[in-house]
Amino acid sequence: MNVPIVRLFALIVVLFGLLIAFTSRWTVFEAQALRDNPDNRRSLLAEQKIRRGTIRSADGQALARSVRDENGVYERRYPTGALFGHPIGYSFTALASRSGYEQSQNDVLTGQSEELTTALESLIGRRREGNDIITTLDSRAQRVATQALGGRRGAVVALDARTGAVKAMASTPGYDPSGLDSAAALRRLNTDEQARPLVNRATFDTFPPGSTFKVVTAAAALDSGRYEVGSQVDAPAQKVVSGVPLSNFGQRDFGTIDLTTALTNSVNTVWAEVGVTVGRTRMQDYMERFGFYDKPELDYPESQILASGVRKRSGLRPVTSGSVDLGRVAIGQGDLQVTPLQMATVAATVANGGVRMKPYLTQRVVDPDGRTVERADPARAERVISRESAQELTTMMKSVVREGTGTAAALTGVEIAGKTGTAEINTSGLNDPWFIGFSDRVAVAVVLDRIQGGQGGEVAAPVAKVVLQALGR
Repeated sequence: MNVPIVRLFALIVVLFGLLIAFTSRWTVFEAQALRDNPDNRRSLLAEQKIRRGTIRSADGQALARSVRDENGVYERRYPTGALFGHPIGYSFTALASRSGYEQSQNDVLTGQSEELTTALESLIGRRREGNDIITTLDSRAQRVATQALGGRRGAVVALDARTGAVKAMASTPGYDPSGLDSAAALRRLNTDEQARPLVNRATFDTFPPGSTFKVVTAAAALDSGRYEVGSQVDAPAQKVVSGVPLSNFGQRDFGTIDLTTALTNSVNTVWAEVGVTVGRTRMQDYMERFGFYDKPELDYPESQILASGVRKRSGLRPVTSGSVDLGRVAIGQGDLQVTPLQMATVAATVANGGVRMKPYLTQRVVDPDGRTVERADPARAERVISRESAQELTTMMKSVVREGTGTAAALTGVEIAGKTGTAEINTSGLNDPWFIGFSDRVAVAVVLDRIQGGQGGEVAAPVAKVVLQALGR
């Protein structure tokens, strides 16, 4: 055996193996990272020649489509303007910038496939085209939600409680993606620190939930067996919680009442005591079951979604931490910060008999030949509370709308369950009014940011009412 030849052969084998390894790294294992690299101009230039797929609402309205110019370059158009600006986002290859659903579904919309398949298509002369997507969004509900917000800072999220489908996702102030035709236009919106028009307040802004969080506290209390609907609790005008006096709205003394009355009238001194009695460990457990402390598994950019929970300067802090005022968290105060998507999920979970579903925006994907290649498969996240607890809580929440703080959300012929909230921002009367609720199938969350003297039952509940009405529930 010729030793030098053997050594040369071994060297060639090693070099060939390294070649395969490195080419596989970029074409297979790290292909997505390479495509997503903002410094990679090749993919951006290539995408200008690709007909990006059309995005449509569930009722067939075009939300984003591509138009080819005389040079063969495709440009994106947004026929509905600012109406779907936040959920759909934008995609401009000339600016090397994307956001929202356009960003998360980029591979689907550009027909991105395996490198070998793409190479084969090039050899046979087939032009690459993107897939069309039909979303779960309802254009009428989106329009009604946006109009009801009336230009005020705020957000609305509506979910199909049984499936998790996002029916509406409105955030105001908004922006028209069609107007982002230059880097200067994008920079101008980015520097508007007061309105923050590019921020999707439904997923990427947090607010103190106020009394809407009492639904979570009630769920933990009932499901844990520590309380029943008829449990009697003292409800004085003021009670010391964690060493600090806590008062009911208007300093009202309710005497001794049951839990339904306490939720109907949103009695702070009751729910703070209930939260403390349930305990830190159990409250943390139920918050996590409802989805707090994790980003929702939504087909939307993870970088544009925030997790809800108790927020300190150091980040999220569990309620098991001794530095967290459990009594005030139990009534939606005490550094608790939530997104509208999270609170819509709370309402949807109760409406769905205690089962939390994963939210989603993609209903159907259609290839260039008109074939449906992907269809939504609603996924269960977990059972949060028992069906019996959910039914009891639903009855309590219906009382809120029938005779309590949420009467402005009542609909003729349909029994609505809900909970109002009014988070006080400062002593000057600025509030974040809330409403969460549901009908037989649709769940909704509404928040308005920094409304002078605004109460949840007066300001947010009417918005929820018209959205539920638009969705036919």
